Amino acid sequence: MNTPGESRRIDASLVSILERLPVLSYYAKTRGWHYVISWLHRLTGVSLMIVLMIYAYSSSSLPGVNVSNASNAEMKVILSPIFLFLAWISSLPMSFHALNGGRLILYELFGRRNDEEMIHWIFGLTAAYAVMIGLMMVMKNQHASAFFFWLMAAFSGAVAAYIVASRIRGKRHSALWKLQRISGAFLFITAPAYLLFWCLNPGQINGIQEVAAGAQNFFVRLVALAAITGALSHAGYGLFSIGSDYTSSRITRAGMTALVIAIIAVLAVLVFRLILVV
Repeated sequence: MNTPGESRRIDASLVSILERLPVLSYYAKTRGWHYVISWLHRLTGVSLMIVLMIYAYSSSSLPGVNVSNASNAEMKVILSPIFLFLAWISSLPMSFHALNGGRLILYELFGRRNDEEMIHWIFGLTAAYAVMIGLMMVMKNQHASAFFFWLMAAFSGAVAAYIVASRIRGKRHSALWKLQRISGAFLFITAPAYLLFWCLNPGQINGIQEVAAGAQNFFVRLVALAAITGALSHAGYGLFSIGSDYTSSRITRAGMTALVIAIIAVLAVLVFRLILVV
């Protein structure tokens, strides 16, 4: 357990590293870290949306939309170093967005105001998660039961979502605002867990076959449907919120809303088809 002095030294070291980053340090000094964190949250959210679209399209384009029927050559392409590197890169925005979303929930619903310390933890834990994912990809010697893994992840996510739902039950906000927070609490656990599970056997063809076999399990498929439904609703409201900050015209906002709905609908068709056909 770290002493207060050790924690302060760790925070000071982390801040000194962040302050040397060109773009972040400039805006942190001129606008403040809250401005930087706010924009990073939006940018990572949009980037995750793009990654999800690419993943859904590329996966659904496999022959028969069935990973278990894909050839070993196709699996080797999916598990090539470039794909693994892109998967590792995606761990950075995913963990940052999840952790900062957790910070926002704690701020809004639980009155936690020690933002400076929490921001330091966000960057530190994001780096730690990326290192862990990278080590798993390099070691290639992990294994986990699909059912047990997703049972624990789904239970933890459901508990987090229930706590947030009970906290905002009486608040005077729109249903979409509440759904955004509830889905965020569920995804706080399940989104990083998905990449973690995928990386348990990153270098083996049978690792992908196990994922496909797990997807054929009714419970695992149900968890996947719940997670993707939450992710799509979370992403849709997030895109709408970003657009609303920069549009004042009703016509423009209506067009933007229609565009967001169309994007989410197309993505839902691709992902639901992938989950249900596997």
